Amino acid sequence: MRFEAEHRFHGTRDAVAALLSDPEFYINLRLPDLGQPVLLDHQVNGPRAEMTLRYEFVGSLDPMARRLLGSNRLAWIQQISVDQSAGSGSLNFKAQADPKRLHGVAEFRLSSQGGLTVRTLSGELNVAVPLIGPAAERKIVPGLLRRLDIEAEAVDRRLVGEDQIR
Repeated sequence: MRFEAEHRFHGTRDAVAALLSDPEFYINLRLPDLGQPVLLDHQVNGPRAEMTLRYEFVGSLDPMARRLLGSNRLAWIQQISVDQSAGSGSLNFKAQADPKRLHGVAEFRLSSQGGLTVRTLSGELNVAVPLIGPAAERKIVPGLLRRLDIEAEAVDRRLVGEDQIR
């Protein structure tokens, strides 16, 4: 299922890219229904930063999802790449237990517009389970978009000098 989001930040493109490249930002970010992420890897090569985080869903799961998971916890690996010089990046995510059944990718671009930085993000989530995949995608994408909105709010708060990250 395709998804798109746009977020506006009160800071320069470089400042936004730097925050999106900072593993401490993600480790301290509180997102609904998720445990704190575990940083698995972080590498910086010139203007390009890449990090890998492990997230675990700790909220209530739909009965259909519970049946699919069985006794397993829903956890996924998320890779974030940011090219600060190009003002672009990507998010890749996949279920830890069965990445072929649940995975996604999104690309984003940062642009300066009227004193703000705008992040435009476009991606796709795939639940590769016959018959129920499309229904599961329709249930997952709104939560994914809401978490991206919360992340953007936290980036903006940090840029304008508010220290509290939720």
